[in-house]
Amino acid sequence: SQPQVKATVRFLAPEPEVAPSELKLPAADSIVLLTNGIGGMARMAVDLGRVRSKYDCVLGANLHATLPVDRHIFAKRIRVWVNADGFISPLDYQNLARFQSGSVAVWQFVANAGDGRTVEIQMSAEMTPGRNTTLFRFNRPTAAKAMGKQLPPNADVRLTVRIDIEDRNFHSETKRNGGADHHFASNTQTIESADSKSGAKAGFAFTPATDRQLRVYADSGAYHSQPEWSENVPHPIEQTRGQVGSGDALSPGWFELPLPKGAGAKLVVTAEPDGEKTSEHQSSARLEKDLPVVEGSKLSSGLVFEQQLNRAARQFVVRRGAGKTVIAGYPWFLDWGRDTFICARGLIATGMLDEVKQILVTFARFEKNGTLPNTIHGEDASNRDTSDAPLWFGVVCEELSKALGDVDTPRTKHHAVHATVVHDSGRTVHDVLGSIAENYVKGTPNGIRMDAESGLIWSPSHFTWMDTNYPAATPREGYPVEIQALWIRLLRQLAAISDNAESARWNELANRAVASLEKFFWLEERGWYADLLMAKAGQPAAQATASDALRSNCLFVVSLGLISGERARRCVAAARRYLVVPGAMRSLAPLAVSVPLPVQGNHGGLLNQPLEPYWGHYEGDEDTRRKPAYHNGTAWTWTFPVFCEALACAWNFSPEAVAAARAYL
Repeated sequence: SQPQVKATVRFLAPEPEVAPSELKLPAADSIVLLTNGIGGMARMAVDLGRVRSKYDCVLGANLHATLPVDRHIFAKRIRVWVNADGFISPLDYQNLARFQSGSVAVWQFVANAGDGRTVEIQMSAEMTPGRNTTLFRFNRPTAAKAMGKQLPPNADVRLTVRIDIEDRNFHSETKRNGGADHHFASNTQTIESADSKSGAKAGFAFTPATDRQLRVYADSGAYHSQPEWSENVPHPIEQTRGQVGSGDALSPGWFELPLPKGAGAKLVVTAEPDGEKTSEHQSSARLEKDLPVVEGSKLSSGLVFEQQLNRAARQFVVRRGAGKTVIAGYPWFLDWGRDTFICARGLIATGMLDEVKQILVTFARFEKNGTLPNTIHGEDASNRDTSDAPLWFGVVCEELSKALGDVDTPRTKHHAVHATVVHDSGRTVHDVLGSIAENYVKGTPNGIRMDAESGLIWSPSHFTWMDTNYPAATPREGYPVEIQALWIRLLRQLAAISDNAESARWNELANRAVASLEKFFWLEERGWYADLLMAKAGQPAAQATASDALRSNCLFVVSLGLISGERARRCVAAARRYLVVPGAMRSLAPLAVSVPLPVQGNHGGLLNQPLEPYWGHYEGDEDTRRKPAYHNGTAWTWTFPVFCEALACAWNFSPEAVAAARAYL
């Protein structure tokens, strides 16, 4: 018999009642992400000092002057203790009274001062925009509400602060040995005197190279050089993945920061060679932007939540040369093609139209023979193993054009977006879109091509977002369904912005592709669109085998406006029944299939059950456990809004459908 689970179903309100930042006490291992707009990050736990991953850090710097590159971990964590009139306790989750997220994150601690007395300490953390700097501020609020007996005004309160440092690429680990001891000891110096430029009074500098330096200093108090290694700091996240499960870090010394009532102290952790000087006004202005989310706000919860989403989205937009790009995800990734464009659709919704236009120009310059980068590593854009990134580029061009209000411009006049010049040669966005389509028709150098008879696009195995390779755990060689949806959108866009002769050509191709989509992909007995027409290179769509596996990709034909009516509604209903989980979509339905989906290991052995391919747990060894699960059951958040869009589209944006979609979100 099938295993059964019984649980209480909780029905949530259709609108968010409380914004996440209003939670007085998030979970201890909740992550605080701070970014600086140039690819750097601070990634700390709400439980101050807790570390769960090698990617957790106080300062992960982006050391390239103009481009996103691998982050460099300089500071692993911050640890703080308060000495309240002789009573010492750590500032951690045990005495955390309140936390507020934002571009300036704020912790409010209420620490025991003995004899029923308490002391309130507020700490804020932020990254300076455009600088590899994390700034901490400590203070004792003068207007703090009494929580227990208050300390007398003359009571001595001071903080002890340790910053644990490393010197590594963010994908590696630090391990203490004789070489590490020598490396840190020989390159660490005490900052002896006050620096009027940076405000430094006490601290240390770690300077292993001219282009790789760390300075940690306070604007008050004293610094005591007293090296202390923390060895075997657990990294449970990596441990569960079969990777190195711990790391080491060195604290060169400790800061002693007096904190009288109403006073404050500042601690700077910076990889900038000239130090850092951030004014109180700048920090206050950034905090002011976050204030509507605090308790007692007069704003509606919906508006507060929208502000939070907008602020979170901005954290991923970074510079790339003179333009903009998007970090595909903290803490691991840099900029990816498809991820950037999928994200850009949301950035348009936030009103970041100038930034999105810069993103389009940045990537348009990379277009070559119909291809765009799959991933970019610094200046290396040679990885072009993607059939969807160029097509998502087209969707963003279309949606940005609509957002700017120029979609109804007469065809004889280029739309503002499409007329944008992207190269000194005078090449425009319109030219780039045309190049993508022309090369897809005749075939790109990396193997993407159109089947002339059907008008559908053939894609190599790992060129979609389901790209796990070595082993190829989701081999989608053939005609993936979402590629067809994106392709048809591009054809229709070109038909709308081209002159009459070209317009007719693109329109005919679009109609041919739509007819083929309906003919070859719809599975009447299943009630959804096939995820893939399985085919080898050169094999036409008419001779391909339709996979009957249900994946979230089928929803794109609905959410992108290509399919409506009964088929759209049946497809969405199937996805709702088999794919939707709270806040995410399964990448594969837990159903048996008629067309086998075998996953072969790197050494040829079969890793799954091809007729029952669902893999519901993402854990264990990477090549034999996690990769097979990655797109074969693991639920993904990014496709969840696609379901909500498809739900509204399938029922023609009726009030009931829109309300249901919002309730799911």
